[in-house]
Amino acid sequence: MKKKYLIVVANYYADIANGLLKSAKDILPKLNTIKTINVPGVFEIPVTISKNIKKYDGFLALGCVIKGQTPHFDFISQTSTDAIMKLAIESKKPIGNGIITCLNMKQAMARKKKGSEAAKAVISVLSQK
Repeated sequence: MKKKYLIVVANYYADIANGLLKSAKDILPKLNTIKTINVPGVFEIPVTISKNIKKYDGFLALGCVIKGQTPHFDFISQTSTDAIMKLAIESKKPIGNGIITCLNMKQAMARKKKGSEAAKAVISVLSQK
């Protein structure tokens, strides 16, 4: 059965975001409807998914947060993760969390193919009976 997917990508780190998006799209079944919305940062991902929750079967949240000198990293990472989980549970729709949290750019570059794992998770939940 054909499914509709929405991928919300935070493009703050464009190279990382493009890698996450490409790896996710490589996994999603080609015959399905796939729409991508770009947002400035990961903080905007949950509200964008929420605005579109009734229009799609599954969602991917893709982006990157790199630790800096302040606690901002911790707040953004935790708040985004909590909001995504709450949306998934309340809507009973799968949201693959492909937001990578890294200590530096080297770690982020090494993980930019992690979008595929988020896509596999959504496909798995959608295939449950």
